[in-house]
Amino acid sequence: DSGRLCGTAIIFLLPAGAVSRWHRVDADELWHFYEGAPLELLLAEQPDAVRCARLGPVAIGQLPQRLVPAHAWQAARSRGAFTLVGCTVTPGFDFAGFQLLSEDSQAQRDWPMLAQLHPELV
Repeated sequence: DSGRLCGTAIIFLLPAGAVSRWHRVDADELWHFYEGAPLELLLAEQPDAVRCARLGPVAIGQLPQRLVPAHAWQAARSRGAFTLVGCTVTPGFDFAGFQLLSEDSQAQRDWPMLAQLHPELV
């Protein structure tokens, strides 16, 4: 038994101007949209490819949820006044498996496109 939880979940509010900076975790993370403006979720699984997913109301063609695979870089921001979202992580979130791009110079050299395309998210 590793002592790690089988899963964890959080709910958080991203107000206008706030961002979830480029980071990655060592577990799959499922983002859930709950309320507010659409969320722009940026994903990078390869150093030369950044994809964007829009989470938001299904009635306007947005995704209600999106999986970020373990070890993929991710960043997010509200595209309006606020966005209420949740994240479910399996196996459970552990800070030992969390990496913030701004605190890792080697990752910045290995993944230069993240800062080049979206410097405001570093």
